[in-house]
Amino acid sequence: MKDDIELLFSKIKSAKHCVALSGAGVSTLSGIRDFRGKNGLYNDADAEKIFDIEYFEQDPEFYYKKTKDFIYNIDEKSASVVHTCLAGLEKNGMLKAVITQNIDLLHQKGGSGRVIEIHGSPAFHYCLRCAGVRTPFSEAAAAVKAGSYPKCPKCGRILKPAVTFFGEMLPAQALREAESEAAASDLMLVLGTSLTVAPAQFIPQITLRNGGEIVIINDSPTYLDSSAALHFDDLETSFLQIERLLQNESR
Repeated sequence: MKDDIELLFSKIKSAKHCVALSGAGVSTLSGIRDFRGKNGLYNDADAEKIFDIEYFEQDPEFYYKKTKDFIYNIDEKSASVVHTCLAGLEKNGMLKAVITQNIDLLHQKGGSGRVIEIHGSPAFHYCLRCAGVRTPFSEAAAAVKAGSYPKCPKCGRILKPAVTFFGEMLPAQALREAESEAAASDLMLVLGTSLTVAPAQFIPQITLRNGGEIVIINDSPTYLDSSAALHFDDLETSFLQIERLLQNESR
């Protein structure tokens, strides 16, 4: 594996436009549950209602009760070696962007500057009724931790995070940026995602169609494994080695 990681690092260094696509497997290293894994969030009773826009409009308190420990305690979670290493690659000019399906803000916490959140973000919360109402994550999290909910200062309605719920359209600008980065990429790192959720599952195909390579690091099979230039199944071990190589490169 060591030789293969050195080959991967060589590919990253020589790439003209390397980008990463990250999924829930990256955040499980920080102690955050994934969605569809063995102990995933969607194994819980009524979990399908958490991110359902129609149910949120009926009972917004349900979303906050279920996500209090999942999203709103992010200050208690540490960025993993994957988050910090990706930030280090960006700092050293080896990575152009992180495209993420995650909604936990850990890429930003790890130091990444160019993060494209294709499933939306809790970075701000807004009112479904009153235009122009935007509350930052820090204020929303403080309210949730205090046992309350972020509310609209105009109408008193409970605010919704700018996360894409089922029944809503993905953020168009983020999706355009992700597709543009994928098209420009000559190397895409596919990290911690089983590539089963559309349209994120098709983003690596854009890189492949444009002549680029993909490298997959995931603990379960994906439909693109046979198209990957390299494949690894241990995300944490792989990035610990990449981090060491990056540190040696920076000396």
